[in-house]
Amino acid sequence: MISRFGLLKRTPNLPPEDFDGHWRATHGSLASRLSGLRAYYQHLVVNKEQFGITHARGPWDLDGFSELHFDDLACMMSAISSPQFAGALEDETKFLQDVHLVACEKYVVVPVELGDGPSVKRMTILKRLPGISAERFRHEWLDVHASWVRQWPNVLGYVQNLVVDRYHGDRIESARYEAVPVDGIVEFWFRDKQRAAELYASDIVARTQEHALMFLDEITPFFVETRQMV
Repeated sequence: MISRFGLLKRTPNLPPEDFDGHWRATHGSLASRLSGLRAYYQHLVVNKEQFGITHARGPWDLDGFSELHFDDLACMMSAISSPQFAGALEDETKFLQDVHLVACEKYVVVPVELGDGPSVKRMTILKRLPGISAERFRHEWLDVHASWVRQWPNVLGYVQNLVVDRYHGDRIESARYEAVPVDGIVEFWFRDKQRAAELYASDIVARTQEHALMFLDEITPFFVETRQMV
């Protein structure tokens, strides 16, 4: 499966509530009609604090993440070449200043089990260190880093999205890495911020973050509220 994430920045002077309303009601309806679409989520950014992370933050200043699931890259390309996509693309000019896109492979490290209680979700953009190859990043993140995260207590879910292609402007032709310098997107669920703070103060997380210094240049988290559209 391929997850296509849109990194969304709203139009200047558009109030956040108007951005959210248009994205949910108008754009959401248009994007939901894409052929071959398996699932569609809108992740609204509600907080941009670095919370618990001492790593350098990147320059991303986002208002939302879109997430569309397709069987594979060929199905994704077919969908964005369809007449249904033209309407969604035209609508973007009405509420978005810019859109960067990444196509990702999704890896579940800790299965999502929210239970009946409250939960908080954070999504994090990762950029690898200069000199670290894409292959080295893949190994350090998917194999080594994931093995550390599996030892964390009280995590409700942890999912890695490994970037396999990037787009900016043109939706068919791949963009240069420099245009969309993103290597991965983390999805992390926990019960509440107090318990997350306790987790980040633990020795196991400190050792995990020490490993992150070996391969990550920037870590840019956002707290989000998620709604499923399809």
